[in-house]
Parts: sequence; structure tokens; C-alpha cells
Amino acid sequence: MSDYVDWNQKIIEEIRASGGQVGGQFAGAPLLLITTAGAKTGQKRTVPVMYLPEGDRLAVLASKAGAPTNPDSYHNLLAHPRATVEVRTDTFEVEAEVASPAERDRLYAIQAERYPGFAEHQEKTTRVIPVILLRRVEP
Repeated sequence: MSDYVDWNQKIIEEIRASGGQVGGQFAGAPLLLITTAGAKTGQKRTVPVMYLPEGDRLAVLASKAGAPTNPDSYHNLLAHPRATVEVRTDTFEVEAEVASPAERDRLYAIQAERYPGFAEHQEKTTRVIPVILLRRVEP
């Protein structure tokens, strides 16, 4: 496995073992686990991401730490919008949609104010980092 996959796996294990609480650089940050179906393979993939509660939805930023390309999870959600989310000890199904440009700008600004690393991510890349809205649905 790559260092990135190993790093993610450690965070996933910590989140599941602690009921959603993690230490280190993410201590106190709102983290969730999202399991998507691979865009090409359909294989299930789980990744940890920070989220922003937005009414009855959860907003996640496809920042990939400011990399020039969107994360695989973004492409997976475009291809297969249904996913499974784990927030603390609650696991549920969601339907994903890309935020409109105005909604994206508003939500990104809120998250970047709360967590300045997101502002740095946007400054590092020429792409407009997408915001994905996750709405809880019945399985």
C-alpha cells in the first residue's frame, strides 16, 4: 500500500475505534468516513474527510490538499452518487450532489474561515475546489 493509503487507514481505524474522535492534526475537527463505489471498478473505497453541517445535509470539500486534480472520491460520487457515511457512531446512506457555484462559494468560505488550511488548499491550485453536498436517504 502507498503511504497515503496507510495514513488514511490509520485514521479510519482511529475514527471507528473511538466513536469519531481522533487526535493529532485532526483533533477536534469534524470528520466523517465516506464509502463510495469506484467510478471505474465499482469497488468500495472508504476515506476520511472533514465536513461542514449544512441544515439536513453535510458539505464536504474535494480539496485533496490543493492538488491539481480532484480526489478519487469526487469522481466516484459523480459516477455513483449513493454512498455510505459514518459520523461518530451513526452510519447511514447518502445521495451526493455537487453544490451550485454560489452555494459552493458560500460553504467553502465558511469552512476556510473555520479551518484556514482549506484557504491554503485553494491558493495552491488553479482548479476551483468542488463542494459536495450529502443528503441522508433511506437505504
